[in-house]
Parts: sequence; structure tokens; C-alpha cells
Amino acid sequence: MRRLSALLLIISISFLFNENFAQDSKKVDKNLKAALKGFKFRSIGPAFMSGRIADIAIDPKNENTWYVAVGSGGLWKTKNAGTTWTPLTDNQAFYSTGCVTIDPSNNSTIWLGTGENVGGRHVGIGHGIFKSEDGGISWKQMGLKKSEHISKIIVHPQNSNIIWVAAQGPLWSSGGERGLYKSIDGGKSWKNTLEINEWTGVTDLIINPENPDILYAASWQRHRNVAAYMGGGPGTSIYKSVDGGDNWKKIDNGLPRENLGKIGLAISPMKPNVLYAAVEMERKKGGFFKSVNAGGSWKKMSATVSGGTGPHYYQEVYASPHVFDRVYLANVRVKVSDNGGKDFYTMKEKRKHSDNHAMVFKKGDPNYILVGTDGGIYETFDNTENWKFVSNLPITQFYKLAVDDAEPFYNIYGGTQDNNTQGGPSRTFRSNGITNSDWYVVLGGDGHQPATEPGNPNILYAQSQEGYLHRIDRTNGEAVNIRPQEGIDEPYERFNWDSPILISHHNPKHIYFGSQRVWKSENRGDSWTPISGDLTKNEERFALPIMGKTQSFDNAWDVYAMSTYNTITSLAESKMNKNILYAGTDDGILQMTKDGGKTWIKNTVDILPNTPSSAFINDIKADLFDENTAYIALDNHKFGDYQPYLFKTNDGGKSWKSINKGIPKETLVWRIVQDHVNPKLLFLGTEYGVYVSIDQGENWHKFSNGLPTIPVRDLAIQKRENDLVIATFGRSFYILDDYSPLREINEESVNKEAILFSPRKGLQYQQMYGGTSSSGSSSFVAKNPDYGVLISYYLKDGYTTLRSKRKKAESAGNIDASIIEELNKNGYSLNSVLNTPTDELTKKTNLEKNTITSVKETLEKNKDKKDVIKFPGWEALDKEINEIKPEIVLMINDDNNKLVSTISRPLSKGLNRVNWDLTTSISTAIKSSNNSYDRNLRTKAKDGQYKISMYIRNGKELSQVGESITFNVTSIRKNTLENPLSDKHDDYYNSLAILTTKVITLNHNFEKGNKKLNTIKKSLKYLKNHQMEITSKVYTLLDSMYNLKREIGGSDAKAEIGEKDFQTLNGRLYNAKGGWRPNTYGPTRLHMQSFEIAEMLFDRLKLKVEVYLKEIEDLQQKMHENGAPLILE
Repeated sequence: MRRLSALLLIISISFLFNENFAQDSKKVDKNLKAALKGFKFRSIGPAFMSGRIADIAIDPKNENTWYVAVGSGGLWKTKNAGTTWTPLTDNQAFYSTGCVTIDPSNNSTIWLGTGENVGGRHVGIGHGIFKSEDGGISWKQMGLKKSEHISKIIVHPQNSNIIWVAAQGPLWSSGGERGLYKSIDGGKSWKNTLEINEWTGVTDLIINPENPDILYAASWQRHRNVAAYMGGGPGTSIYKSVDGGDNWKKIDNGLPRENLGKIGLAISPMKPNVLYAAVEMERKKGGFFKSVNAGGSWKKMSATVSGGTGPHYYQEVYASPHVFDRVYLANVRVKVSDNGGKDFYTMKEKRKHSDNHAMVFKKGDPNYILVGTDGGIYETFDNTENWKFVSNLPITQFYKLAVDDAEPFYNIYGGTQDNNTQGGPSRTFRSNGITNSDWYVVLGGDGHQPATEPGNPNILYAQSQEGYLHRIDRTNGEAVNIRPQEGIDEPYERFNWDSPILISHHNPKHIYFGSQRVWKSENRGDSWTPISGDLTKNEERFALPIMGKTQSFDNAWDVYAMSTYNTITSLAESKMNKNILYAGTDDGILQMTKDGGKTWIKNTVDILPNTPSSAFINDIKADLFDENTAYIALDNHKFGDYQPYLFKTNDGGKSWKSINKGIPKETLVWRIVQDHVNPKLLFLGTEYGVYVSIDQGENWHKFSNGLPTIPVRDLAIQKRENDLVIATFGRSFYILDDYSPLREINEESVNKEAILFSPRKGLQYQQMYGGTSSSGSSSFVAKNPDYGVLISYYLKDGYTTLRSKRKKAESAGNIDASIIEELNKNGYSLNSVLNTPTDELTKKTNLEKNTITSVKETLEKNKDKKDVIKFPGWEALDKEINEIKPEIVLMINDDNNKLVSTISRPLSKGLNRVNWDLTTSISTAIKSSNNSYDRNLRTKAKDGQYKISMYIRNGKELSQVGESITFNVTSIRKNTLENPLSDKHDDYYNSLAILTTKVITLNHNFEKGNKKLNTIKKSLKYLKNHQMEITSKVYTLLDSMYNLKREIGGSDAKAEIGEKDFQTLNGRLYNAKGGWRPNTYGPTRLHMQSFEIAEMLFDRLKLKVEVYLKEIEDLQQKMHENGAPLILE
């Protein structure tokens, strides 16, 4: 019995401990989220080459309104024909869009199909069909979540409840939702009326403009995996419906009798019986077909087919609404036929990007075409003679990036999908930020992984697809091809589409590069030595299964625009041991060497827990602090598996454990990077943003504040600045400025009352204000970080105003705010109270049992009543209105402990970031009114060490929280000329402040006197005695006022017409401050002479104004003595 009692006691204690631990964990997690939320990414563009467009819709009721579906970047809207843009889906679950349709009966209703309709290796998946009823402001998911790629949406021209959707279905696997779906209830439910087979969906859909019951659909059988792509099969054909899409009949009379690939359809707007079809056939061949009998039969007009990347990437057909039989075929360069497809010529595309995907026409303008390409949007107003580029959409798809260590601002380089390798600054000296003109192309083609040489920002490595590696000299822009080559009689070198390059930690001249072998160069690529044999499976890709089985060579194969297979995709070198290298492949092999490449240890990835053998190794990183620790990120999406595969080894690769806790399912992982100071701090780029771990991968937290929903394919740390730079696949680059506070954030620190973090060094320079400010609203500009020093601090608790507490209590049935606060403090929300046992709440909080019972009764009573509100009383409302809120006060002192700046902010929970603009203030004077402005003199902070201390001001109390920290300020730009009077500047600024104070005071008193004199004039009617005498004195003083105003401020008449006048006291003082343009050269003898003249003018005016004001005071007294009312200040 005693044993049983002891056992029960142990269980009870254990339960209580676990319960307490769970509650403490909730509080820690809440605090941690508040801390992480304070960091925010900054978009820097670029937009100068834009990105891939999937579809465009122009509002027929307002042709200045466009909706643009970006292949990998969400849906965008412009209301002014591209002058400015608004992203509409940044906070949705998807980023890839394929088609957009405006309801012809209601232009506020927008239908969006997600997942673009191309067969490319880089395609993103969708999450079904979405609907907006307010022009894109809000969205509702309307089903087809497993379609992954939606090709086309058509809304019935007279009945908004009828919608047809062409769903292509998954690219990487069979099944899913694919076919032609119809809804007759506005999208509430869907019926698949054209279901063909598990590999075939519908790629195109057109409707007869004169009879909406007649529709035509093109089906497409396709499959892509990591090894190969087959873009056709027996399921591909053309179908027709004459009953509104309820039933379909194949119309293939005249089409080739072989496995067909992608088909694009168009219908003549002028003669709806005329149809056009671009048909892909076996091995990238094809033909253009025409029907003149509504699909009854087809005639081959020519052997024309989209080329370039392959028909799977284009094939859209557009029939001109202005010229019969003029058709456009989307292609690398658009093909145009003026005779229904018999003959084609290339559309004029001078100074326009290639790879066309979308074309839109205006019914009223035969010379206008709007085109979406891999490089953004173009429009022509003169029938393709000239093109206008829309240069303000930052939607570039970056695969990989690199940062250099250029000073004072580092540069970022990135390889892009079809938009070259681009480079640009992380920030600029200009106050307006980073513009398109700051960016440049360093290498052509599809760009891929670049690399920079530490300590030498003039050396850059960049590559185009399949390993065409170049070394670029940034001083002259010259590029040298350094791609390794196989020897005589060796098999061809297999380079991945995005081949890995690695700069050695141990010698920046040593670089590694991957094909099927690992190559090493000790002279920056001038020569290479293979340090491995073939590290892949070395398979014949055409012998591998596709569409579930091996296929005949006579089929719609297309491997032109994809990687060779069995290649190395990832390389890593240990910083702790130069002989340790890792190599990962696209066919599921992980290799490691501990002797610099002499021998390699091979493992297949299925040794990793619950990992399929087909998984593609996206990234390997050797730990920066421990040679036995490494990290590996894999994905298997090219086999239809979207799970996150992320692992860590602590024993040199002998065993691996999964570290994906906190990463949602269906979230691919791309790249991982470790902080160079805190080994526990890791960042992860995923298919849906950035994640951070503060415990070396044990737990991950979403870390994407400031980011849209977008893949982060790569991330890098700029070590000098502690910046995290990310490459997104569809929204260009982002920077998290100075993430260093994260190094101190952990489960213990977030329970501290306050933490003040050390900022990075302040760079003192004069921002450039030159350039034009009249370039129009369409000019793309990305923000620099705020000028100055970014100061970060953490507060465990914020302050809730009395009004907020009342509103919260009202929403909770008037439960006392202190009770709500006690519950929240212990990890309980009001929503959780009803489902939590009363005994547990009593143990975990300082609330009595009867109090909790009362709270539960109130919640139960009011959970369905939203209008039961108790009046708080007038005294409580007055307290709300007059509440003095506590605030955070940051005091900055120089190395002489002199206070140079004070910054105040509201008391807000979590991580807060404020900016000091590196100026000090010399006080002058300020008016005691709400609309007064700061007239203090501001001078630049000098170089040296500064200290920040943090305080909480709560009414009368000012108490320090957190520890004071120090940082340095350094000037980074020097003048060509040295000011000979620089040693006199401090005294001069103080003298200038004293005179400024005097002048402000003089002007203020003069204005007060003038107002009083005018009031005296209005009060003359109240005089009982001495009217003539006092009136004469008033008008004499008015003459004095006008004369003094002219002397102080110049002639009103001259100012009214812009005539020049003498320099006034204020003008002299303005010039004494150095003029309107700030600089670091400082005041000159010229400015000091202006100051001396201002002093003389002040002394002259001061006496006159004082006499004038004294006479007004005497006059006011005399007025009051003779019956006029007393005039108050």
C-alpha cells in the first residue's frame, strides 16, 4: 500500500511538473514569437529585368486596370496602365499563379488559377482556384486544391454562376484534380466533365463568342521528373462540347496519329467556325492546324511549332481581333501568320525580352498589344514597331546569390531564371534609395550560383546554365571562361543546370566545382584537377521509368532545356578541417571525403530517416565550429513529394537525425546557413519563406516578417554587417539588416525584463540628395536602411492602455481587465478558459476558485452575445482620456559622457528597433503650442565611441532597464579639401545656437506684440475716456509695427510679386547656418561673416523691438484704465 501511495505521489508530482513545464513553455514561446516578430526584411529589388508573366487580364470597362498573374510571384494589379502596382496575394498560401479572369458581368469579381501552365523544371505548384469579389482586396479559396496547375478559367458571359476551369493537374506525379471542371453555383461545387487518365489534364479552353454552349478544350498528357521530361501521350487531343461543357466529344479528324504534346487553341473572333491549333508532336516536332468547320476536321497549315526551351514552355495561340486569319504563336520570339498558319514570320521584338507567354489586345485599338514574357511586361502602341517596358515590377526569379565584402557597402550577385546574372548594391549613398540604374548584368543566359572571393571584391565567379563558369574582373567587367573540361577519350562532363561552386575557407584562391566529379583549382580556375571519380549513379536516363514505366524513343521526349542527370548539386568544405569535403547529387547520393578527395565514402540518401532514395540534395553545410557536425537539405518534389527533408549529423556522417520540427508539411527546404558567431543560430530558406532556429535545428520558427509568400531558394550572411540576404524565386532580393540581436535571443533571455543589444558601427557620411525627383511615379525605387545607427531592444512586457483594457473586457463580457491580464500572463487566453479545468486554473494563476467560476459563467453566458456591454462610468472614461502612458527612453552619450541624443518610444512588447540619425542637437527655442516645430540646430555626431542606456519613464519615475552598451561611429567619406576653420566649428555652432535662440525669441515676442496691438485696435470702441489721444497712439504704433516688419522680414509688396529685396536678419542667419544643402565641409569664413552681420542686425533691431513692446504694454494698461477690456496673453 505504501508503495502504491508513493507511486501515486510520484505520478502526481510528475503530472504537476509536466503541467507547469507546458505552461512555462507556452509563455516562453509567446515571448519568443514577440521577439522574432520585431525583425523585418527589406525589399531591394531589382526590377530592371522583371520576371516571368503567366497571364494578363485587362478590365474591359476600364482598360487602365490590369491584373497580372506572375508565374512565381503572385497576382498584381495596376489601375493606371502600369504606372504603379499593388500585389494582391502576398499573404495567401500560394505564390505561383497560372491564369486570371475577370467576370464579364461584374468587373469586381476576379477568378485566379494557381500553379502556372508550363512544363518547366522550375515551375511552382498551386493551391487551387481562388475568387475575389472586391477587385482583389480579399480572396476565398474555391476548391480544386489538388490541381496544382490551372491553365484557364472562363466565366459564362451572361451567368456568373457558371464557370469552366481547365485543370492541367500535377506535373511531377499522376493523379490529383485534372480535367475540365464546371460549376453552376458560383464555384461552391465542381464537376469534372472531361476526365481522361491519371497523367492527362486540360491545358487550354476556348469559348464560342456567339454561343457560350460551344466550347473547345485541349487535353495534355505530360510528366516530368528529375531525370527527364515527356510532354505527350495518347491522352493528348482536342475536344468539343455543344451543351455548355456537360459532355465532350473528341475532334481529332486530320490531327497526327501519334503521341501528341502540348496544344494551344484559338478561335476567330470574326468567324467562330474557324479554329486554330498549335500541336506538339514527337521529339519537339509539331504543326499548326486550322479548322473551318468548327472542329469537324483539321488541316495542317505548316510544320510550325514553338521552339526554344520547348513547346511545353509556350504554345499559346492568339487570334487577332482586328485582322481575320492573323494568328500569333507564343514562342521564344512570337511567330505571326497573316494567312491562318500557312506562313509564319517573326514578330518585331527589338529591345524586348524573349520567351513570350501572354498576349492581350484592345478591341478599339488595332495597333496595341500587351505582352507578358520571362522578362516582364511590354506594350506596343504602333503594331510591334516599338516596345515600352514596364520596369517597376520586382519579380525576378533568383536561384542563388553571393555577397562580397566591398566597402563601405557590399554588393549582391544573383543568378536568375532567364534574366542573366545580376549584381547591385545593398544600399547607396543616395537618400532616395536603390534604383534600377544601380543594377547591372555581369553574365548572360540563365544565371546560376555565383561566388565571391573573400577580401577581394573585384573577383567574381558567375555561371550560366549547365556549368558554363566564368571568372569576372569587376574592375573592367571582363569575363574569362573557366569551365572544367573532360580529357581526351573521357565521357562528356555532366554539369547540373545549377552547378555548385565553392570558395575554400582555407585559401580564397582555391575553388571547387561540381559535375559528376568534384573539381579543384588552386589558381582561381586557370587550371583544374578532378579530385574524385564519378560520384553519381551514372544511369541512362531514357531507360528510367517515366509516366510509370519505361517509354519508347518514339515519343514526346524533350530534355533540351533541363539539366543533365546524375550530377553533383551541392558541395561543402569544413572550416575546421580542410580535408573534409561533402558532395551531394541529384540522384540521391551523399559522398564525403576526409583526406581532401583521395578517397570518398558513399551513402545513398535512404540511410537518412524516412527519406526516399530518389531525394535530390539541395544543400549541404559543414558546421563552422565542429568538424563532425554537418547539415543536409533535400527535397523529393520532382516525384510529387513536397515534404521537408532536413537532417543533422554530430558524428561525421555516421548517423543523421531529422531536424524539421516546426517546419510545416508540404514545405520544401532549399538552403541552410549558420551564423558565424553563434553556432546555435541557423537560417533556412524554404518554399514558403524563411525559418530560424536558435537551438541548432532542434526547433524552427517562421521568420518571414516583411516577406510575401514566396520561395527562398538561397540565403547568405554578410559577416561584416551581420545582414541576412535572401534570394527569392519570384520577388527578387530581400535583406534583413543587422540580425545580430538574434544571437542573444533564447528561451532564457526572453524571460528577462529588458535587453538592449549592441548595434553595429555607425557609418557617418552625407547622404546625396542629387538627381531628379521628377522621374514619375513609375520609377522603381527600393529603400535604403534608415540612415544612422539601428538600435534594437527587447521588452518582455508592453503597456496596455486603459482604453484597450476596457475594449478587451467588453469583448469578454466585461470581465475585469486585471483578471484577463493574470490569465494571459500564465498562458491562458479567454478562448481556452472554458475548456480548462477550474482546478488547473486555480493552481496556475493567482485567482481564487470562485473568481474563475465567475469568469467561466460570464464567458458561457456571453459567448453568443456580442452586445452586452457594461457602462464603465465617467470617472473611468476621464482616466482613459487623461492617461499618461509610460515610454521607453534611450539616452546616447559620447565618450565624454555628454548626452548627445534622446529617443522616446511607446512601451511595446517584444523586439523593437529604432534609428539614431547620427546627429546631435544644440537647443534653441520652441513655442509652447501643439503645432510648433523643432528649430534646434543639428550637427553630425563626431567619430568615436558612444554609449546607449535604456530607461522606462513611468510618470515621475525614470528607471534604467537592461545594461548600457557601447558602439562606434566612423566617417567613411572624406572631403578633397580640408576646412581651415574646422577647429572653430564647435564654438561657432554654440554661438549660432545662442543667436538663433535670441532671434526666435525676438520674433516670437514681436508677433505676440503685434497680435496684442491688433486686439487693442479692435477694442477702441470700448473706451470711455481719452478716445482721441489713445486712438492716435494706437495708429502711431501700427506704423511702427509695419516699419519693423519690413526691417525684419522685408517688403511685403516686393515678396508678393517676387522682386528681390535686401537680406533680412532671418536671411543672414540662414546663410550663417551654411545654406540649404547640408555638407561635412562645415562653415566657412563666408558663413561666419553672415553670422557677424546677423549679430549686428539683431542688436540694432533688439532695442527697437523692446521699445515698441514696452509702448504696447503701457498702452494696454491705459486702455484698461479707460474702460477697455483686459487683454489676456
